[in-house]
Amino acid sequence: MSTTAPQTGSGNLSAASAPFLSWLEDWVASLPAFNLEAYMQENVLDPDNVAVISADLVNGFCYEGPLASPRIRDIVAPSVEVFKLAHSLGVRNFVLVQEYHTHDAVEFEQYGPHCIRGTHEADTVDPLKELPFADLFKIVHKNSLHPALGTDLDAWLTDRPQINTFIAVGDCTDLCLYQLALHLKLSANARDSHVAVIVPANCADTFDMPIETARQIGTLPHDANLLHPLFLYHMAANGAQIVSRIV
Repeated sequence: MSTTAPQTGSGNLSAASAPFLSWLEDWVASLPAFNLEAYMQENVLDPDNVAVISADLVNGFCYEGPLASPRIRDIVAPSVEVFKLAHSLGVRNFVLVQEYHTHDAVEFEQYGPHCIRGTHEADTVDPLKELPFADLFKIVHKNSLHPALGTDLDAWLTDRPQINTFIAVGDCTDLCLYQLALHLKLSANARDSHVAVIVPANCADTFDMPIETARQIGTLPHDANLLHPLFLYHMAANGAQIVSRIV
């Protein structure tokens, strides 16, 4: 058996990965819808067993500032609909995990200044903030990509051991939402606890940074068309349930 590592330069990577990429595209296209009410009935779930948790549905990623993206803006409306549907089914556990950076956050070395605490960028988007049940929202402020490092998220979860089903929405698919979904799932795995983490693909997305634009501003490119489905796959590979949408 050959021990020579495969070459990945000069187009070899794209050629070698073509079958997987074709499969990935088909997989995303065939994701099923998820009926939340039927799921709760079939699994005999009380509404208190369910939580809806979002990652970074704030102005600085959805509407304004250097990291705002039209792709992220477009997930606000379907995400709000998930909140409304869950509330109509009796769910009262809602968490908004949100960037709330210090003025000299170390993370700015990677992504530049964004969502600084006390600015409009760090505020919850209005379509969520204006929901009539917004007083139920637990806001978790974070100073990094991770939802639980330096935050009180785990304390909130510990106080609610009955929650065994999470619907996770938000951005970015490959960054903060990915960290959120994996934290919820892997923390449960470490406790040998069966927890469902459900991610609707129409309520998730990431930003796009074309190669030429990245060269001009001296940063790394970021191909949203690849990274969004690839990280949906990564979440699925680690036990999250990826669906097309919540109905």
